Amino acid sequence: MKKIIVQQIQKRLKEIEKEHKVKILYANESGSRAWGFESTDSDYDIRFIYKRSQKWYLKIKPGRDVIEFPIVNYFDYSGWDLKKTLLLLEKSNPVLMEWLISPIVYVKDKNFYEKFLNLSSHYFNPIFSLYHYLNMAKSNFKEFQNNNTVKIKKYFYVLRPVLACKWIDERKEVPPIEFLKLLKLIEEKQRLHESILNLLQRKKVSRELGKEMRITIIDDFLFETIEMIENKIRNYKSISKPKRKILDDFFLEMILDDTNK
Repeated sequence: MKKIIVQQIQKRLKEIEKEHKVKILYANESGSRAWGFESTDSDYDIRFIYKRSQKWYLKIKPGRDVIEFPIVNYFDYSGWDLKKTLLLLEKSNPVLMEWLISPIVYVKDKNFYEKFLNLSSHYFNPIFSLYHYLNMAKSNFKEFQNNNTVKIKKYFYVLRPVLACKWIDERKEVPPIEFLKLLKLIEEKQRLHESILNLLQRKKVSRELGKEMRITIIDDFLFETIEMIENKIRNYKSISKPKRKILDDFFLEMILDDTNK
């Protein structure tokens, strides 16, 4: 990513801190640019975790726990309050897990990030994540099954979650966010691997709504893998979550840290 774009984003994040009287603890790129299959006109999806002053949390009625803005000139900013973030972590929210391992980071409070990343490792739930990615894949795949052509980006909106499911099933760990890392799972399927790489190259030089004819070898892989995951997920056993006190203690540590007001 161009340095001038990164600087522009970081400048805007500082403005958001002042406008909303918050401290941004972590900010990253999400979506196609972080995944590695952006088009020439893809948005910048900037996501961030923030905290407010100690006094803000000591109110009877909770305040709004998100900060959102309309998309302007391809820049999309959206953030979650620290307390909301921790509640989502307790639910093993896969989107949050992706934020933490994004290859594009704009802001990182080292103290917060290192402790939060370690904390998140205890909350990864393979079953929950499998259902998340499986439902995402099925929903996007259904959109174009009855058509002869498909938006190129839709193929990747199915391929990425399908490969994420495969990664979780085989390795029992949080899948990487970068598409090329996920693609290594099928390197031995040479024709399929090459077909996907060729499609990826075409997407990167096309506009967001570019279309292609359906590709049989990719369709067959998606059908087979979705069916395989649906069958396997039935045999997964639920896992217990850590005690909430761990999250409570971390939350208190962060909001009582006067250096990060």
